[in-house]
Amino acid sequence: MAKKDTSQTLYKEPKDSAAREIQRILLVTAASVIFALNLNSFVHAGNTIPGGFTGLTLLLQRIASEFLGVALPYSAVNFLLNAVPAIIAFKTIGKRFTLYSCLGIFLTGIFTDILPATPLTNDILLISVFGGLINGTAISIFLRAGATSGGTDFIAIYMSEKKHVDTWNYVLAGNAVMLIIAGFLFDWNDALYSIIFQFTSTQVVNMLHRRYKKHTLFIVTEKPEEIYEDIQAVTNHGATFFKGIGGYEKEERTMVYSVVSSDEVKKVVHCIRKTDPHAFINTIRTDQLDGRFFQRKND
Repeated sequence: MAKKDTSQTLYKEPKDSAAREIQRILLVTAASVIFALNLNSFVHAGNTIPGGFTGLTLLLQRIASEFLGVALPYSAVNFLLNAVPAIIAFKTIGKRFTLYSCLGIFLTGIFTDILPATPLTNDILLISVFGGLINGTAISIFLRAGATSGGTDFIAIYMSEKKHVDTWNYVLAGNAVMLIIAGFLFDWNDALYSIIFQFTSTQVVNMLHRRYKKHTLFIVTEKPEEIYEDIQAVTNHGATFFKGIGGYEKEERTMVYSVVSSDEVKKVVHCIRKTDPHAFINTIRTDQLDGRFFQRKND
């Protein structure tokens, strides 16, 4: 059977295009500004600790200020803490991924030091919830750009690449431990509200970042070979065919079964609809997957 020309069906973004690189830089810059404004407007106003290496930086600043009488610059401390994870990420995750992450870390540090602190509210609960929402949104923009905000995000991405699972809730657990330590050192109210902040942020990332989530596709079609080629071309995943009889028309049908990453579902469905407008498509969220599964590398 001749291979179908999928050049009109696919709409992959060219990895090395100048437009793509400019888009990544703009997204990283926007995320850095949002991250820094959130630190200066919500985090500092509520005396909360956002978790991750950002929170660890703020915690070290606070320890140095209250116990040693030394004012540490945010950017310098944050750069030092991120040095080792960045080197590991450069070797194991992706070179450009790490370079854009380092750009984000650098810009966040600079913007945090130079942008004015403008508290919007003094209500600690509002700060914890909305600060967490904004924090999670900024992290999601970083991830959308093919980068991270640094620190524990490097660890989360590395573990997700190795285990093919979402690790953000594990990061939340690690942050909770750090915040409990902060509670012992300083104030329990601040630590507990910081956990609310971090929980909110983690849920936003879980909702917006779908790279390591999976969906199962069940496609009933009269063009199984063409559908399989679409899936393979868009996602590099395979598929399995099941033969059956339609209950209504009593005619033979083929069901194509495949598992793809959640962020690929829309592209796959778009291509299937072009190939077979009458295909019946059922998508189901897949919580656990065991076996070989192709995962695109970060770049």
